[in-house]
Amino acid sequence: MKITHIEHIGIAVKSLDEAIPFYENVFGLKCYNVEEVKEQKVKTAFFMVGQTKIELLESTDPEGPIGKFIDKKGEGVHHIAYAVDKIEDQLQTAEEKGVNLIDKAPRKGAEGLDIAFLHPKSTFGVLTELCENKNK
Repeated sequence: MKITHIEHIGIAVKSLDEAIPFYENVFGLKCYNVEEVKEQKVKTAFFMVGQTKIELLESTDPEGPIGKFIDKKGEGVHHIAYAVDKIEDQLQTAEEKGVNLIDKAPRKGAEGLDIAFLHPKSTFGVLTELCENKNK
């Protein structure tokens, strides 16, 4: 597998209306994009920190993945996302190396990225996302 850089760190929050001002006023970051990804039942907000993004994730449905995560574990780090080229090839390589895939094929994520998740049981407890920007 070839990772080019950390694309973003996903943080589950109960409320973007509360979290965005904190990141802007306390950390001095600027939210540059808020977007809803209906298929994933989530609303996202993005901040740049150097070349890495922070993605805040608010559930739009308590039965969605972020709603369930917050209910079980509370707010906090949800996943780390790595940028890759040829995401389909990277998923195949991961599976060949014994990694348990949540997504066997990429799907559309926030900011138009193709995304796929690796199961945390295969990645030492860390939900891992692979991302490819095919529009670059």
